[in-house]
Amino acid sequence: MPAETVSPERLTELAAAMVAIPSVNPFGGSEGGAEADLAAFVAGRLADIGAVVDVREVASGRQNVYARLAGDGEGKTLMLAGHLDTVGVEGYADPFSPRLSGGKLFGRGACDMKGGLAAIIEAATVLAAAGAPRGGEVIVAALCDEEFAMLGSRAVGREGPHADMAIVAEPTGLIVCPAHKGQLGVVIRTLGRSAHSSMPELGENAIDSMARVLERLRSYDAVLRAAPPHPLCGRARFNVGVIAGGTVASIVPASCQVEVDRRTLPGETYHGVTAEIEAHLASLREEGVRFEVEGPTWDIPPLDVSVDSTVVRLAGAAHEAATGSVARIDAFPAATDAPNLGCPAVVYGPGDLAVAHSADEWVEVEELATAARAYVEAALHLGD
Repeated sequence: MPAETVSPERLTELAAAMVAIPSVNPFGGSEGGAEADLAAFVAGRLADIGAVVDVREVASGRQNVYARLAGDGEGKTLMLAGHLDTVGVEGYADPFSPRLSGGKLFGRGACDMKGGLAAIIEAATVLAAAGAPRGGEVIVAALCDEEFAMLGSRAVGREGPHADMAIVAEPTGLIVCPAHKGQLGVVIRTLGRSAHSSMPELGENAIDSMARVLERLRSYDAVLRAAPPHPLCGRARFNVGVIAGGTVASIVPASCQVEVDRRTLPGETYHGVTAEIEAHLASLREEGVRFEVEGPTWDIPPLDVSVDSTVVRLAGAAHEAATGSVARIDAFPAATDAPNLGCPAVVYGPGDLAVAHSADEWVEVEELATAARAYVEAALHLGD
């Protein structure tokens, strides 16, 4: 470990300052640029430690922030990545008033994932004070729009900066995660024929048709549960999350639609999933039910990195050096930026995903410091 070590006090102060800057994702709305103030703050902190900072606009008013710490050799390049945006704050009292209590930092984004991003910046601070990572280069990446369309990480995959491997600081509870399911959004729409509700026999009720579709989909989830599991990710999952149909009660509805969230396993694609759903519902067509399957409304790829890969071994060794314990290897439950970065990546960071997106979000200060130490250790062994 370098002469200057991770400071829990400095790290907590940094994470709290980031929580206090609202950066709620507009989720496709017209208020873009919600992350801009936080991007400027992060860029300033990284410039203050002497890193070479690059701020790139990804969409109107929305930026990714990159910082480079050049190494003392020609080893690998490691990207330490986190995202700037958070989910919304409806029902959350004082979401941007960070508070410390019982060794925990509370506030929107404390867990997902301003705490993890702060741990990355603290690690960069320690590395910069030491002169550089050894035998390689570190890229800090603070990315926009993870919570919606992942514009920030998709830009990295297309345009760079390019790295040999990446660690994404999502809240894994300090578990090294080289795999996670993907996420597909699929729309199923039933088609009917409108008529006056006093004579419903003259129409075709699309909501009635959707009831039959939904009944059939109950068995589709059972099919997924019975399929062979992925070694880390387990089985694919399926949920109907949104339904809409009709306009007023006095009209037989001509259309009804549901939006489905389908969690995909490595190797599954949108076209394969929609074909599977079509096949499962095919007999309904023979019974006169008219429907369409279309999308995707979401298309986030799964992550599947070999447990024997360099980045998994590096992250595991860094965790062991920081904690004295052998790293646990498992799948992360949620989708992340990791598959979009254009290099082998693992997810490893502080916090409990169970409290992310909640109305009482928190992260343990001790986990923040441990994560920062692990990121430092990973950077110090790039040339090994």
